[in-house]
Amino acid sequence: MRQQLPLSGITVVSLEQAVAAPYATRQLADLGARVIKVERPGEGDFARRYDTTVHGHSSYFVWLNRSKESLTLDLKDPRGLEILRQLLDDADVFIQNLAPGAADRLGLDTGTLAERHPRLIPCTISGYGTTGPWAGRKSYDLLVQCQTGLVSLTGTADEAARVGISVADIAAGMYAYSGILTALYTRATTGRTHPVEVSLFEALAEWMGQPAYYTRYGGTQPARLGTQHATIAPYGAFPTADGRQVLFSIQNEREWAVLCAEFLGRPALTDDPRFATGSQRVAHRDELNAIVAERIARSDADDVLADLERIGIACAGVNDVAAFLDHPVLAARGRWQEVAVPGATVQALLPPADLAGVPARMDPVPDVGEHTDAILAGLGRTRDDIDALRADAVI
Repeated sequence: MRQQLPLSGITVVSLEQAVAAPYATRQLADLGARVIKVERPGEGDFARRYDTTVHGHSSYFVWLNRSKESLTLDLKDPRGLEILRQLLDDADVFIQNLAPGAADRLGLDTGTLAERHPRLIPCTISGYGTTGPWAGRKSYDLLVQCQTGLVSLTGTADEAARVGISVADIAAGMYAYSGILTALYTRATTGRTHPVEVSLFEALAEWMGQPAYYTRYGGTQPARLGTQHATIAPYGAFPTADGRQVLFSIQNEREWAVLCAEFLGRPALTDDPRFATGSQRVAHRDELNAIVAERIARSDADDVLADLERIGIACAGVNDVAAFLDHPVLAARGRWQEVAVPGATVQALLPPADLAGVPARMDPVPDVGEHTDAILAGLGRTRDDIDALRADAVI
């Protein structure tokens, strides 16, 4: 018998697509919540078709949708909408990241849901908020990276770049997840329900806190420097004699003194006025980096890493994704687990938050509509009812 998980007994109904909402609900499913993913009949969540690299399935979809049940409904048909409302009668959480205004048109706005389902916790994920001058705008991850200024910080001095993962979607999904957990706790302890709202823009805006303060009160924004840190030096990647790269970081004056004496072999640099403080090292970054680069270029990467680790300097090689997949920490700590996808199995990472004594839930990724018949039967629909709905393309 499976051990009861922390969110066992909690039912989440989700009108979700792409990344942000599916990331939030997958984390709830990881903790044992029953997540009913409502998809379009036939095609399902459009993230299913982003690519076909994982045994014919989308890498995005496989990552975000394990341990869920897939129900197909045409919500433009009153019969489909009625089924959704019936599900919400017994649900604890309803989450949606539909296009602006779509939930309101379906009668699934927060006010209506509060009247019909007073114990339900609604969660809305939007691009720029449900009020304000941009409430009606569609948004995607890279648009939000641009609007928050993140793209202007990322890349080299010559060219800006997007962050290589869907960071705005992930941020919004994380805040939706924590907001829902908070609302569930509040309902359990006080009996009150609080709707949750998260926007991609405001989630990523929070992550922009340090450069925002630096720019507002320093007068200029942090420089775009590739792997170099904009406000700490030395902190970045340097090429080694064997063509690899090693990244290391100096965080304080003790580490700087050790680096000068025991790695660079130049203890007098500790008192050099160009490098005597963190701010001075940043101001004279080019001169400092030239000294560091010359020393590192004389040795192979493994030797550089061994020397830096020996004197207590944080360092790492610069991995590609293939090297990350084979990382010894993931292997030694047993972080990879098998998860079923339609027609195959894949290796998936365990959730990062370990709860002592609580096993991870790693159930299959559903095929589109895989659980439709079972869910409808659980709502009291007969075989004839289900067949009629399918014949009319409602499910």
